[in-house]
Amino acid sequence: MTEHAHGMPGRWRKSSKSATTGCVEVSVTSSRVRVRDSKNPDGAVLEFTRHEWEAFLAGVSLGEFRMP
Repeated sequence: MTEHAHGMPGRWRKSSKSATTGCVEVSVTSSRVRVRDSKNPDGAVLEFTRHEWEAFLAGVSLGEFRMP
């Protein structure tokens, strides 16, 4: 595992389908999922429990966040 600016171990990764702009990176540990802007790795990090993240992904799969 690697250490990053926020002091938690983990490896940052982004989707292989991501373009060169507008990407986010995700780091998953045993208890947390963190998300950051790939263009600003020292900036803000959103942190979720694994349960929260799984609920979010389920909502995405169900189309709950589609724009009207």
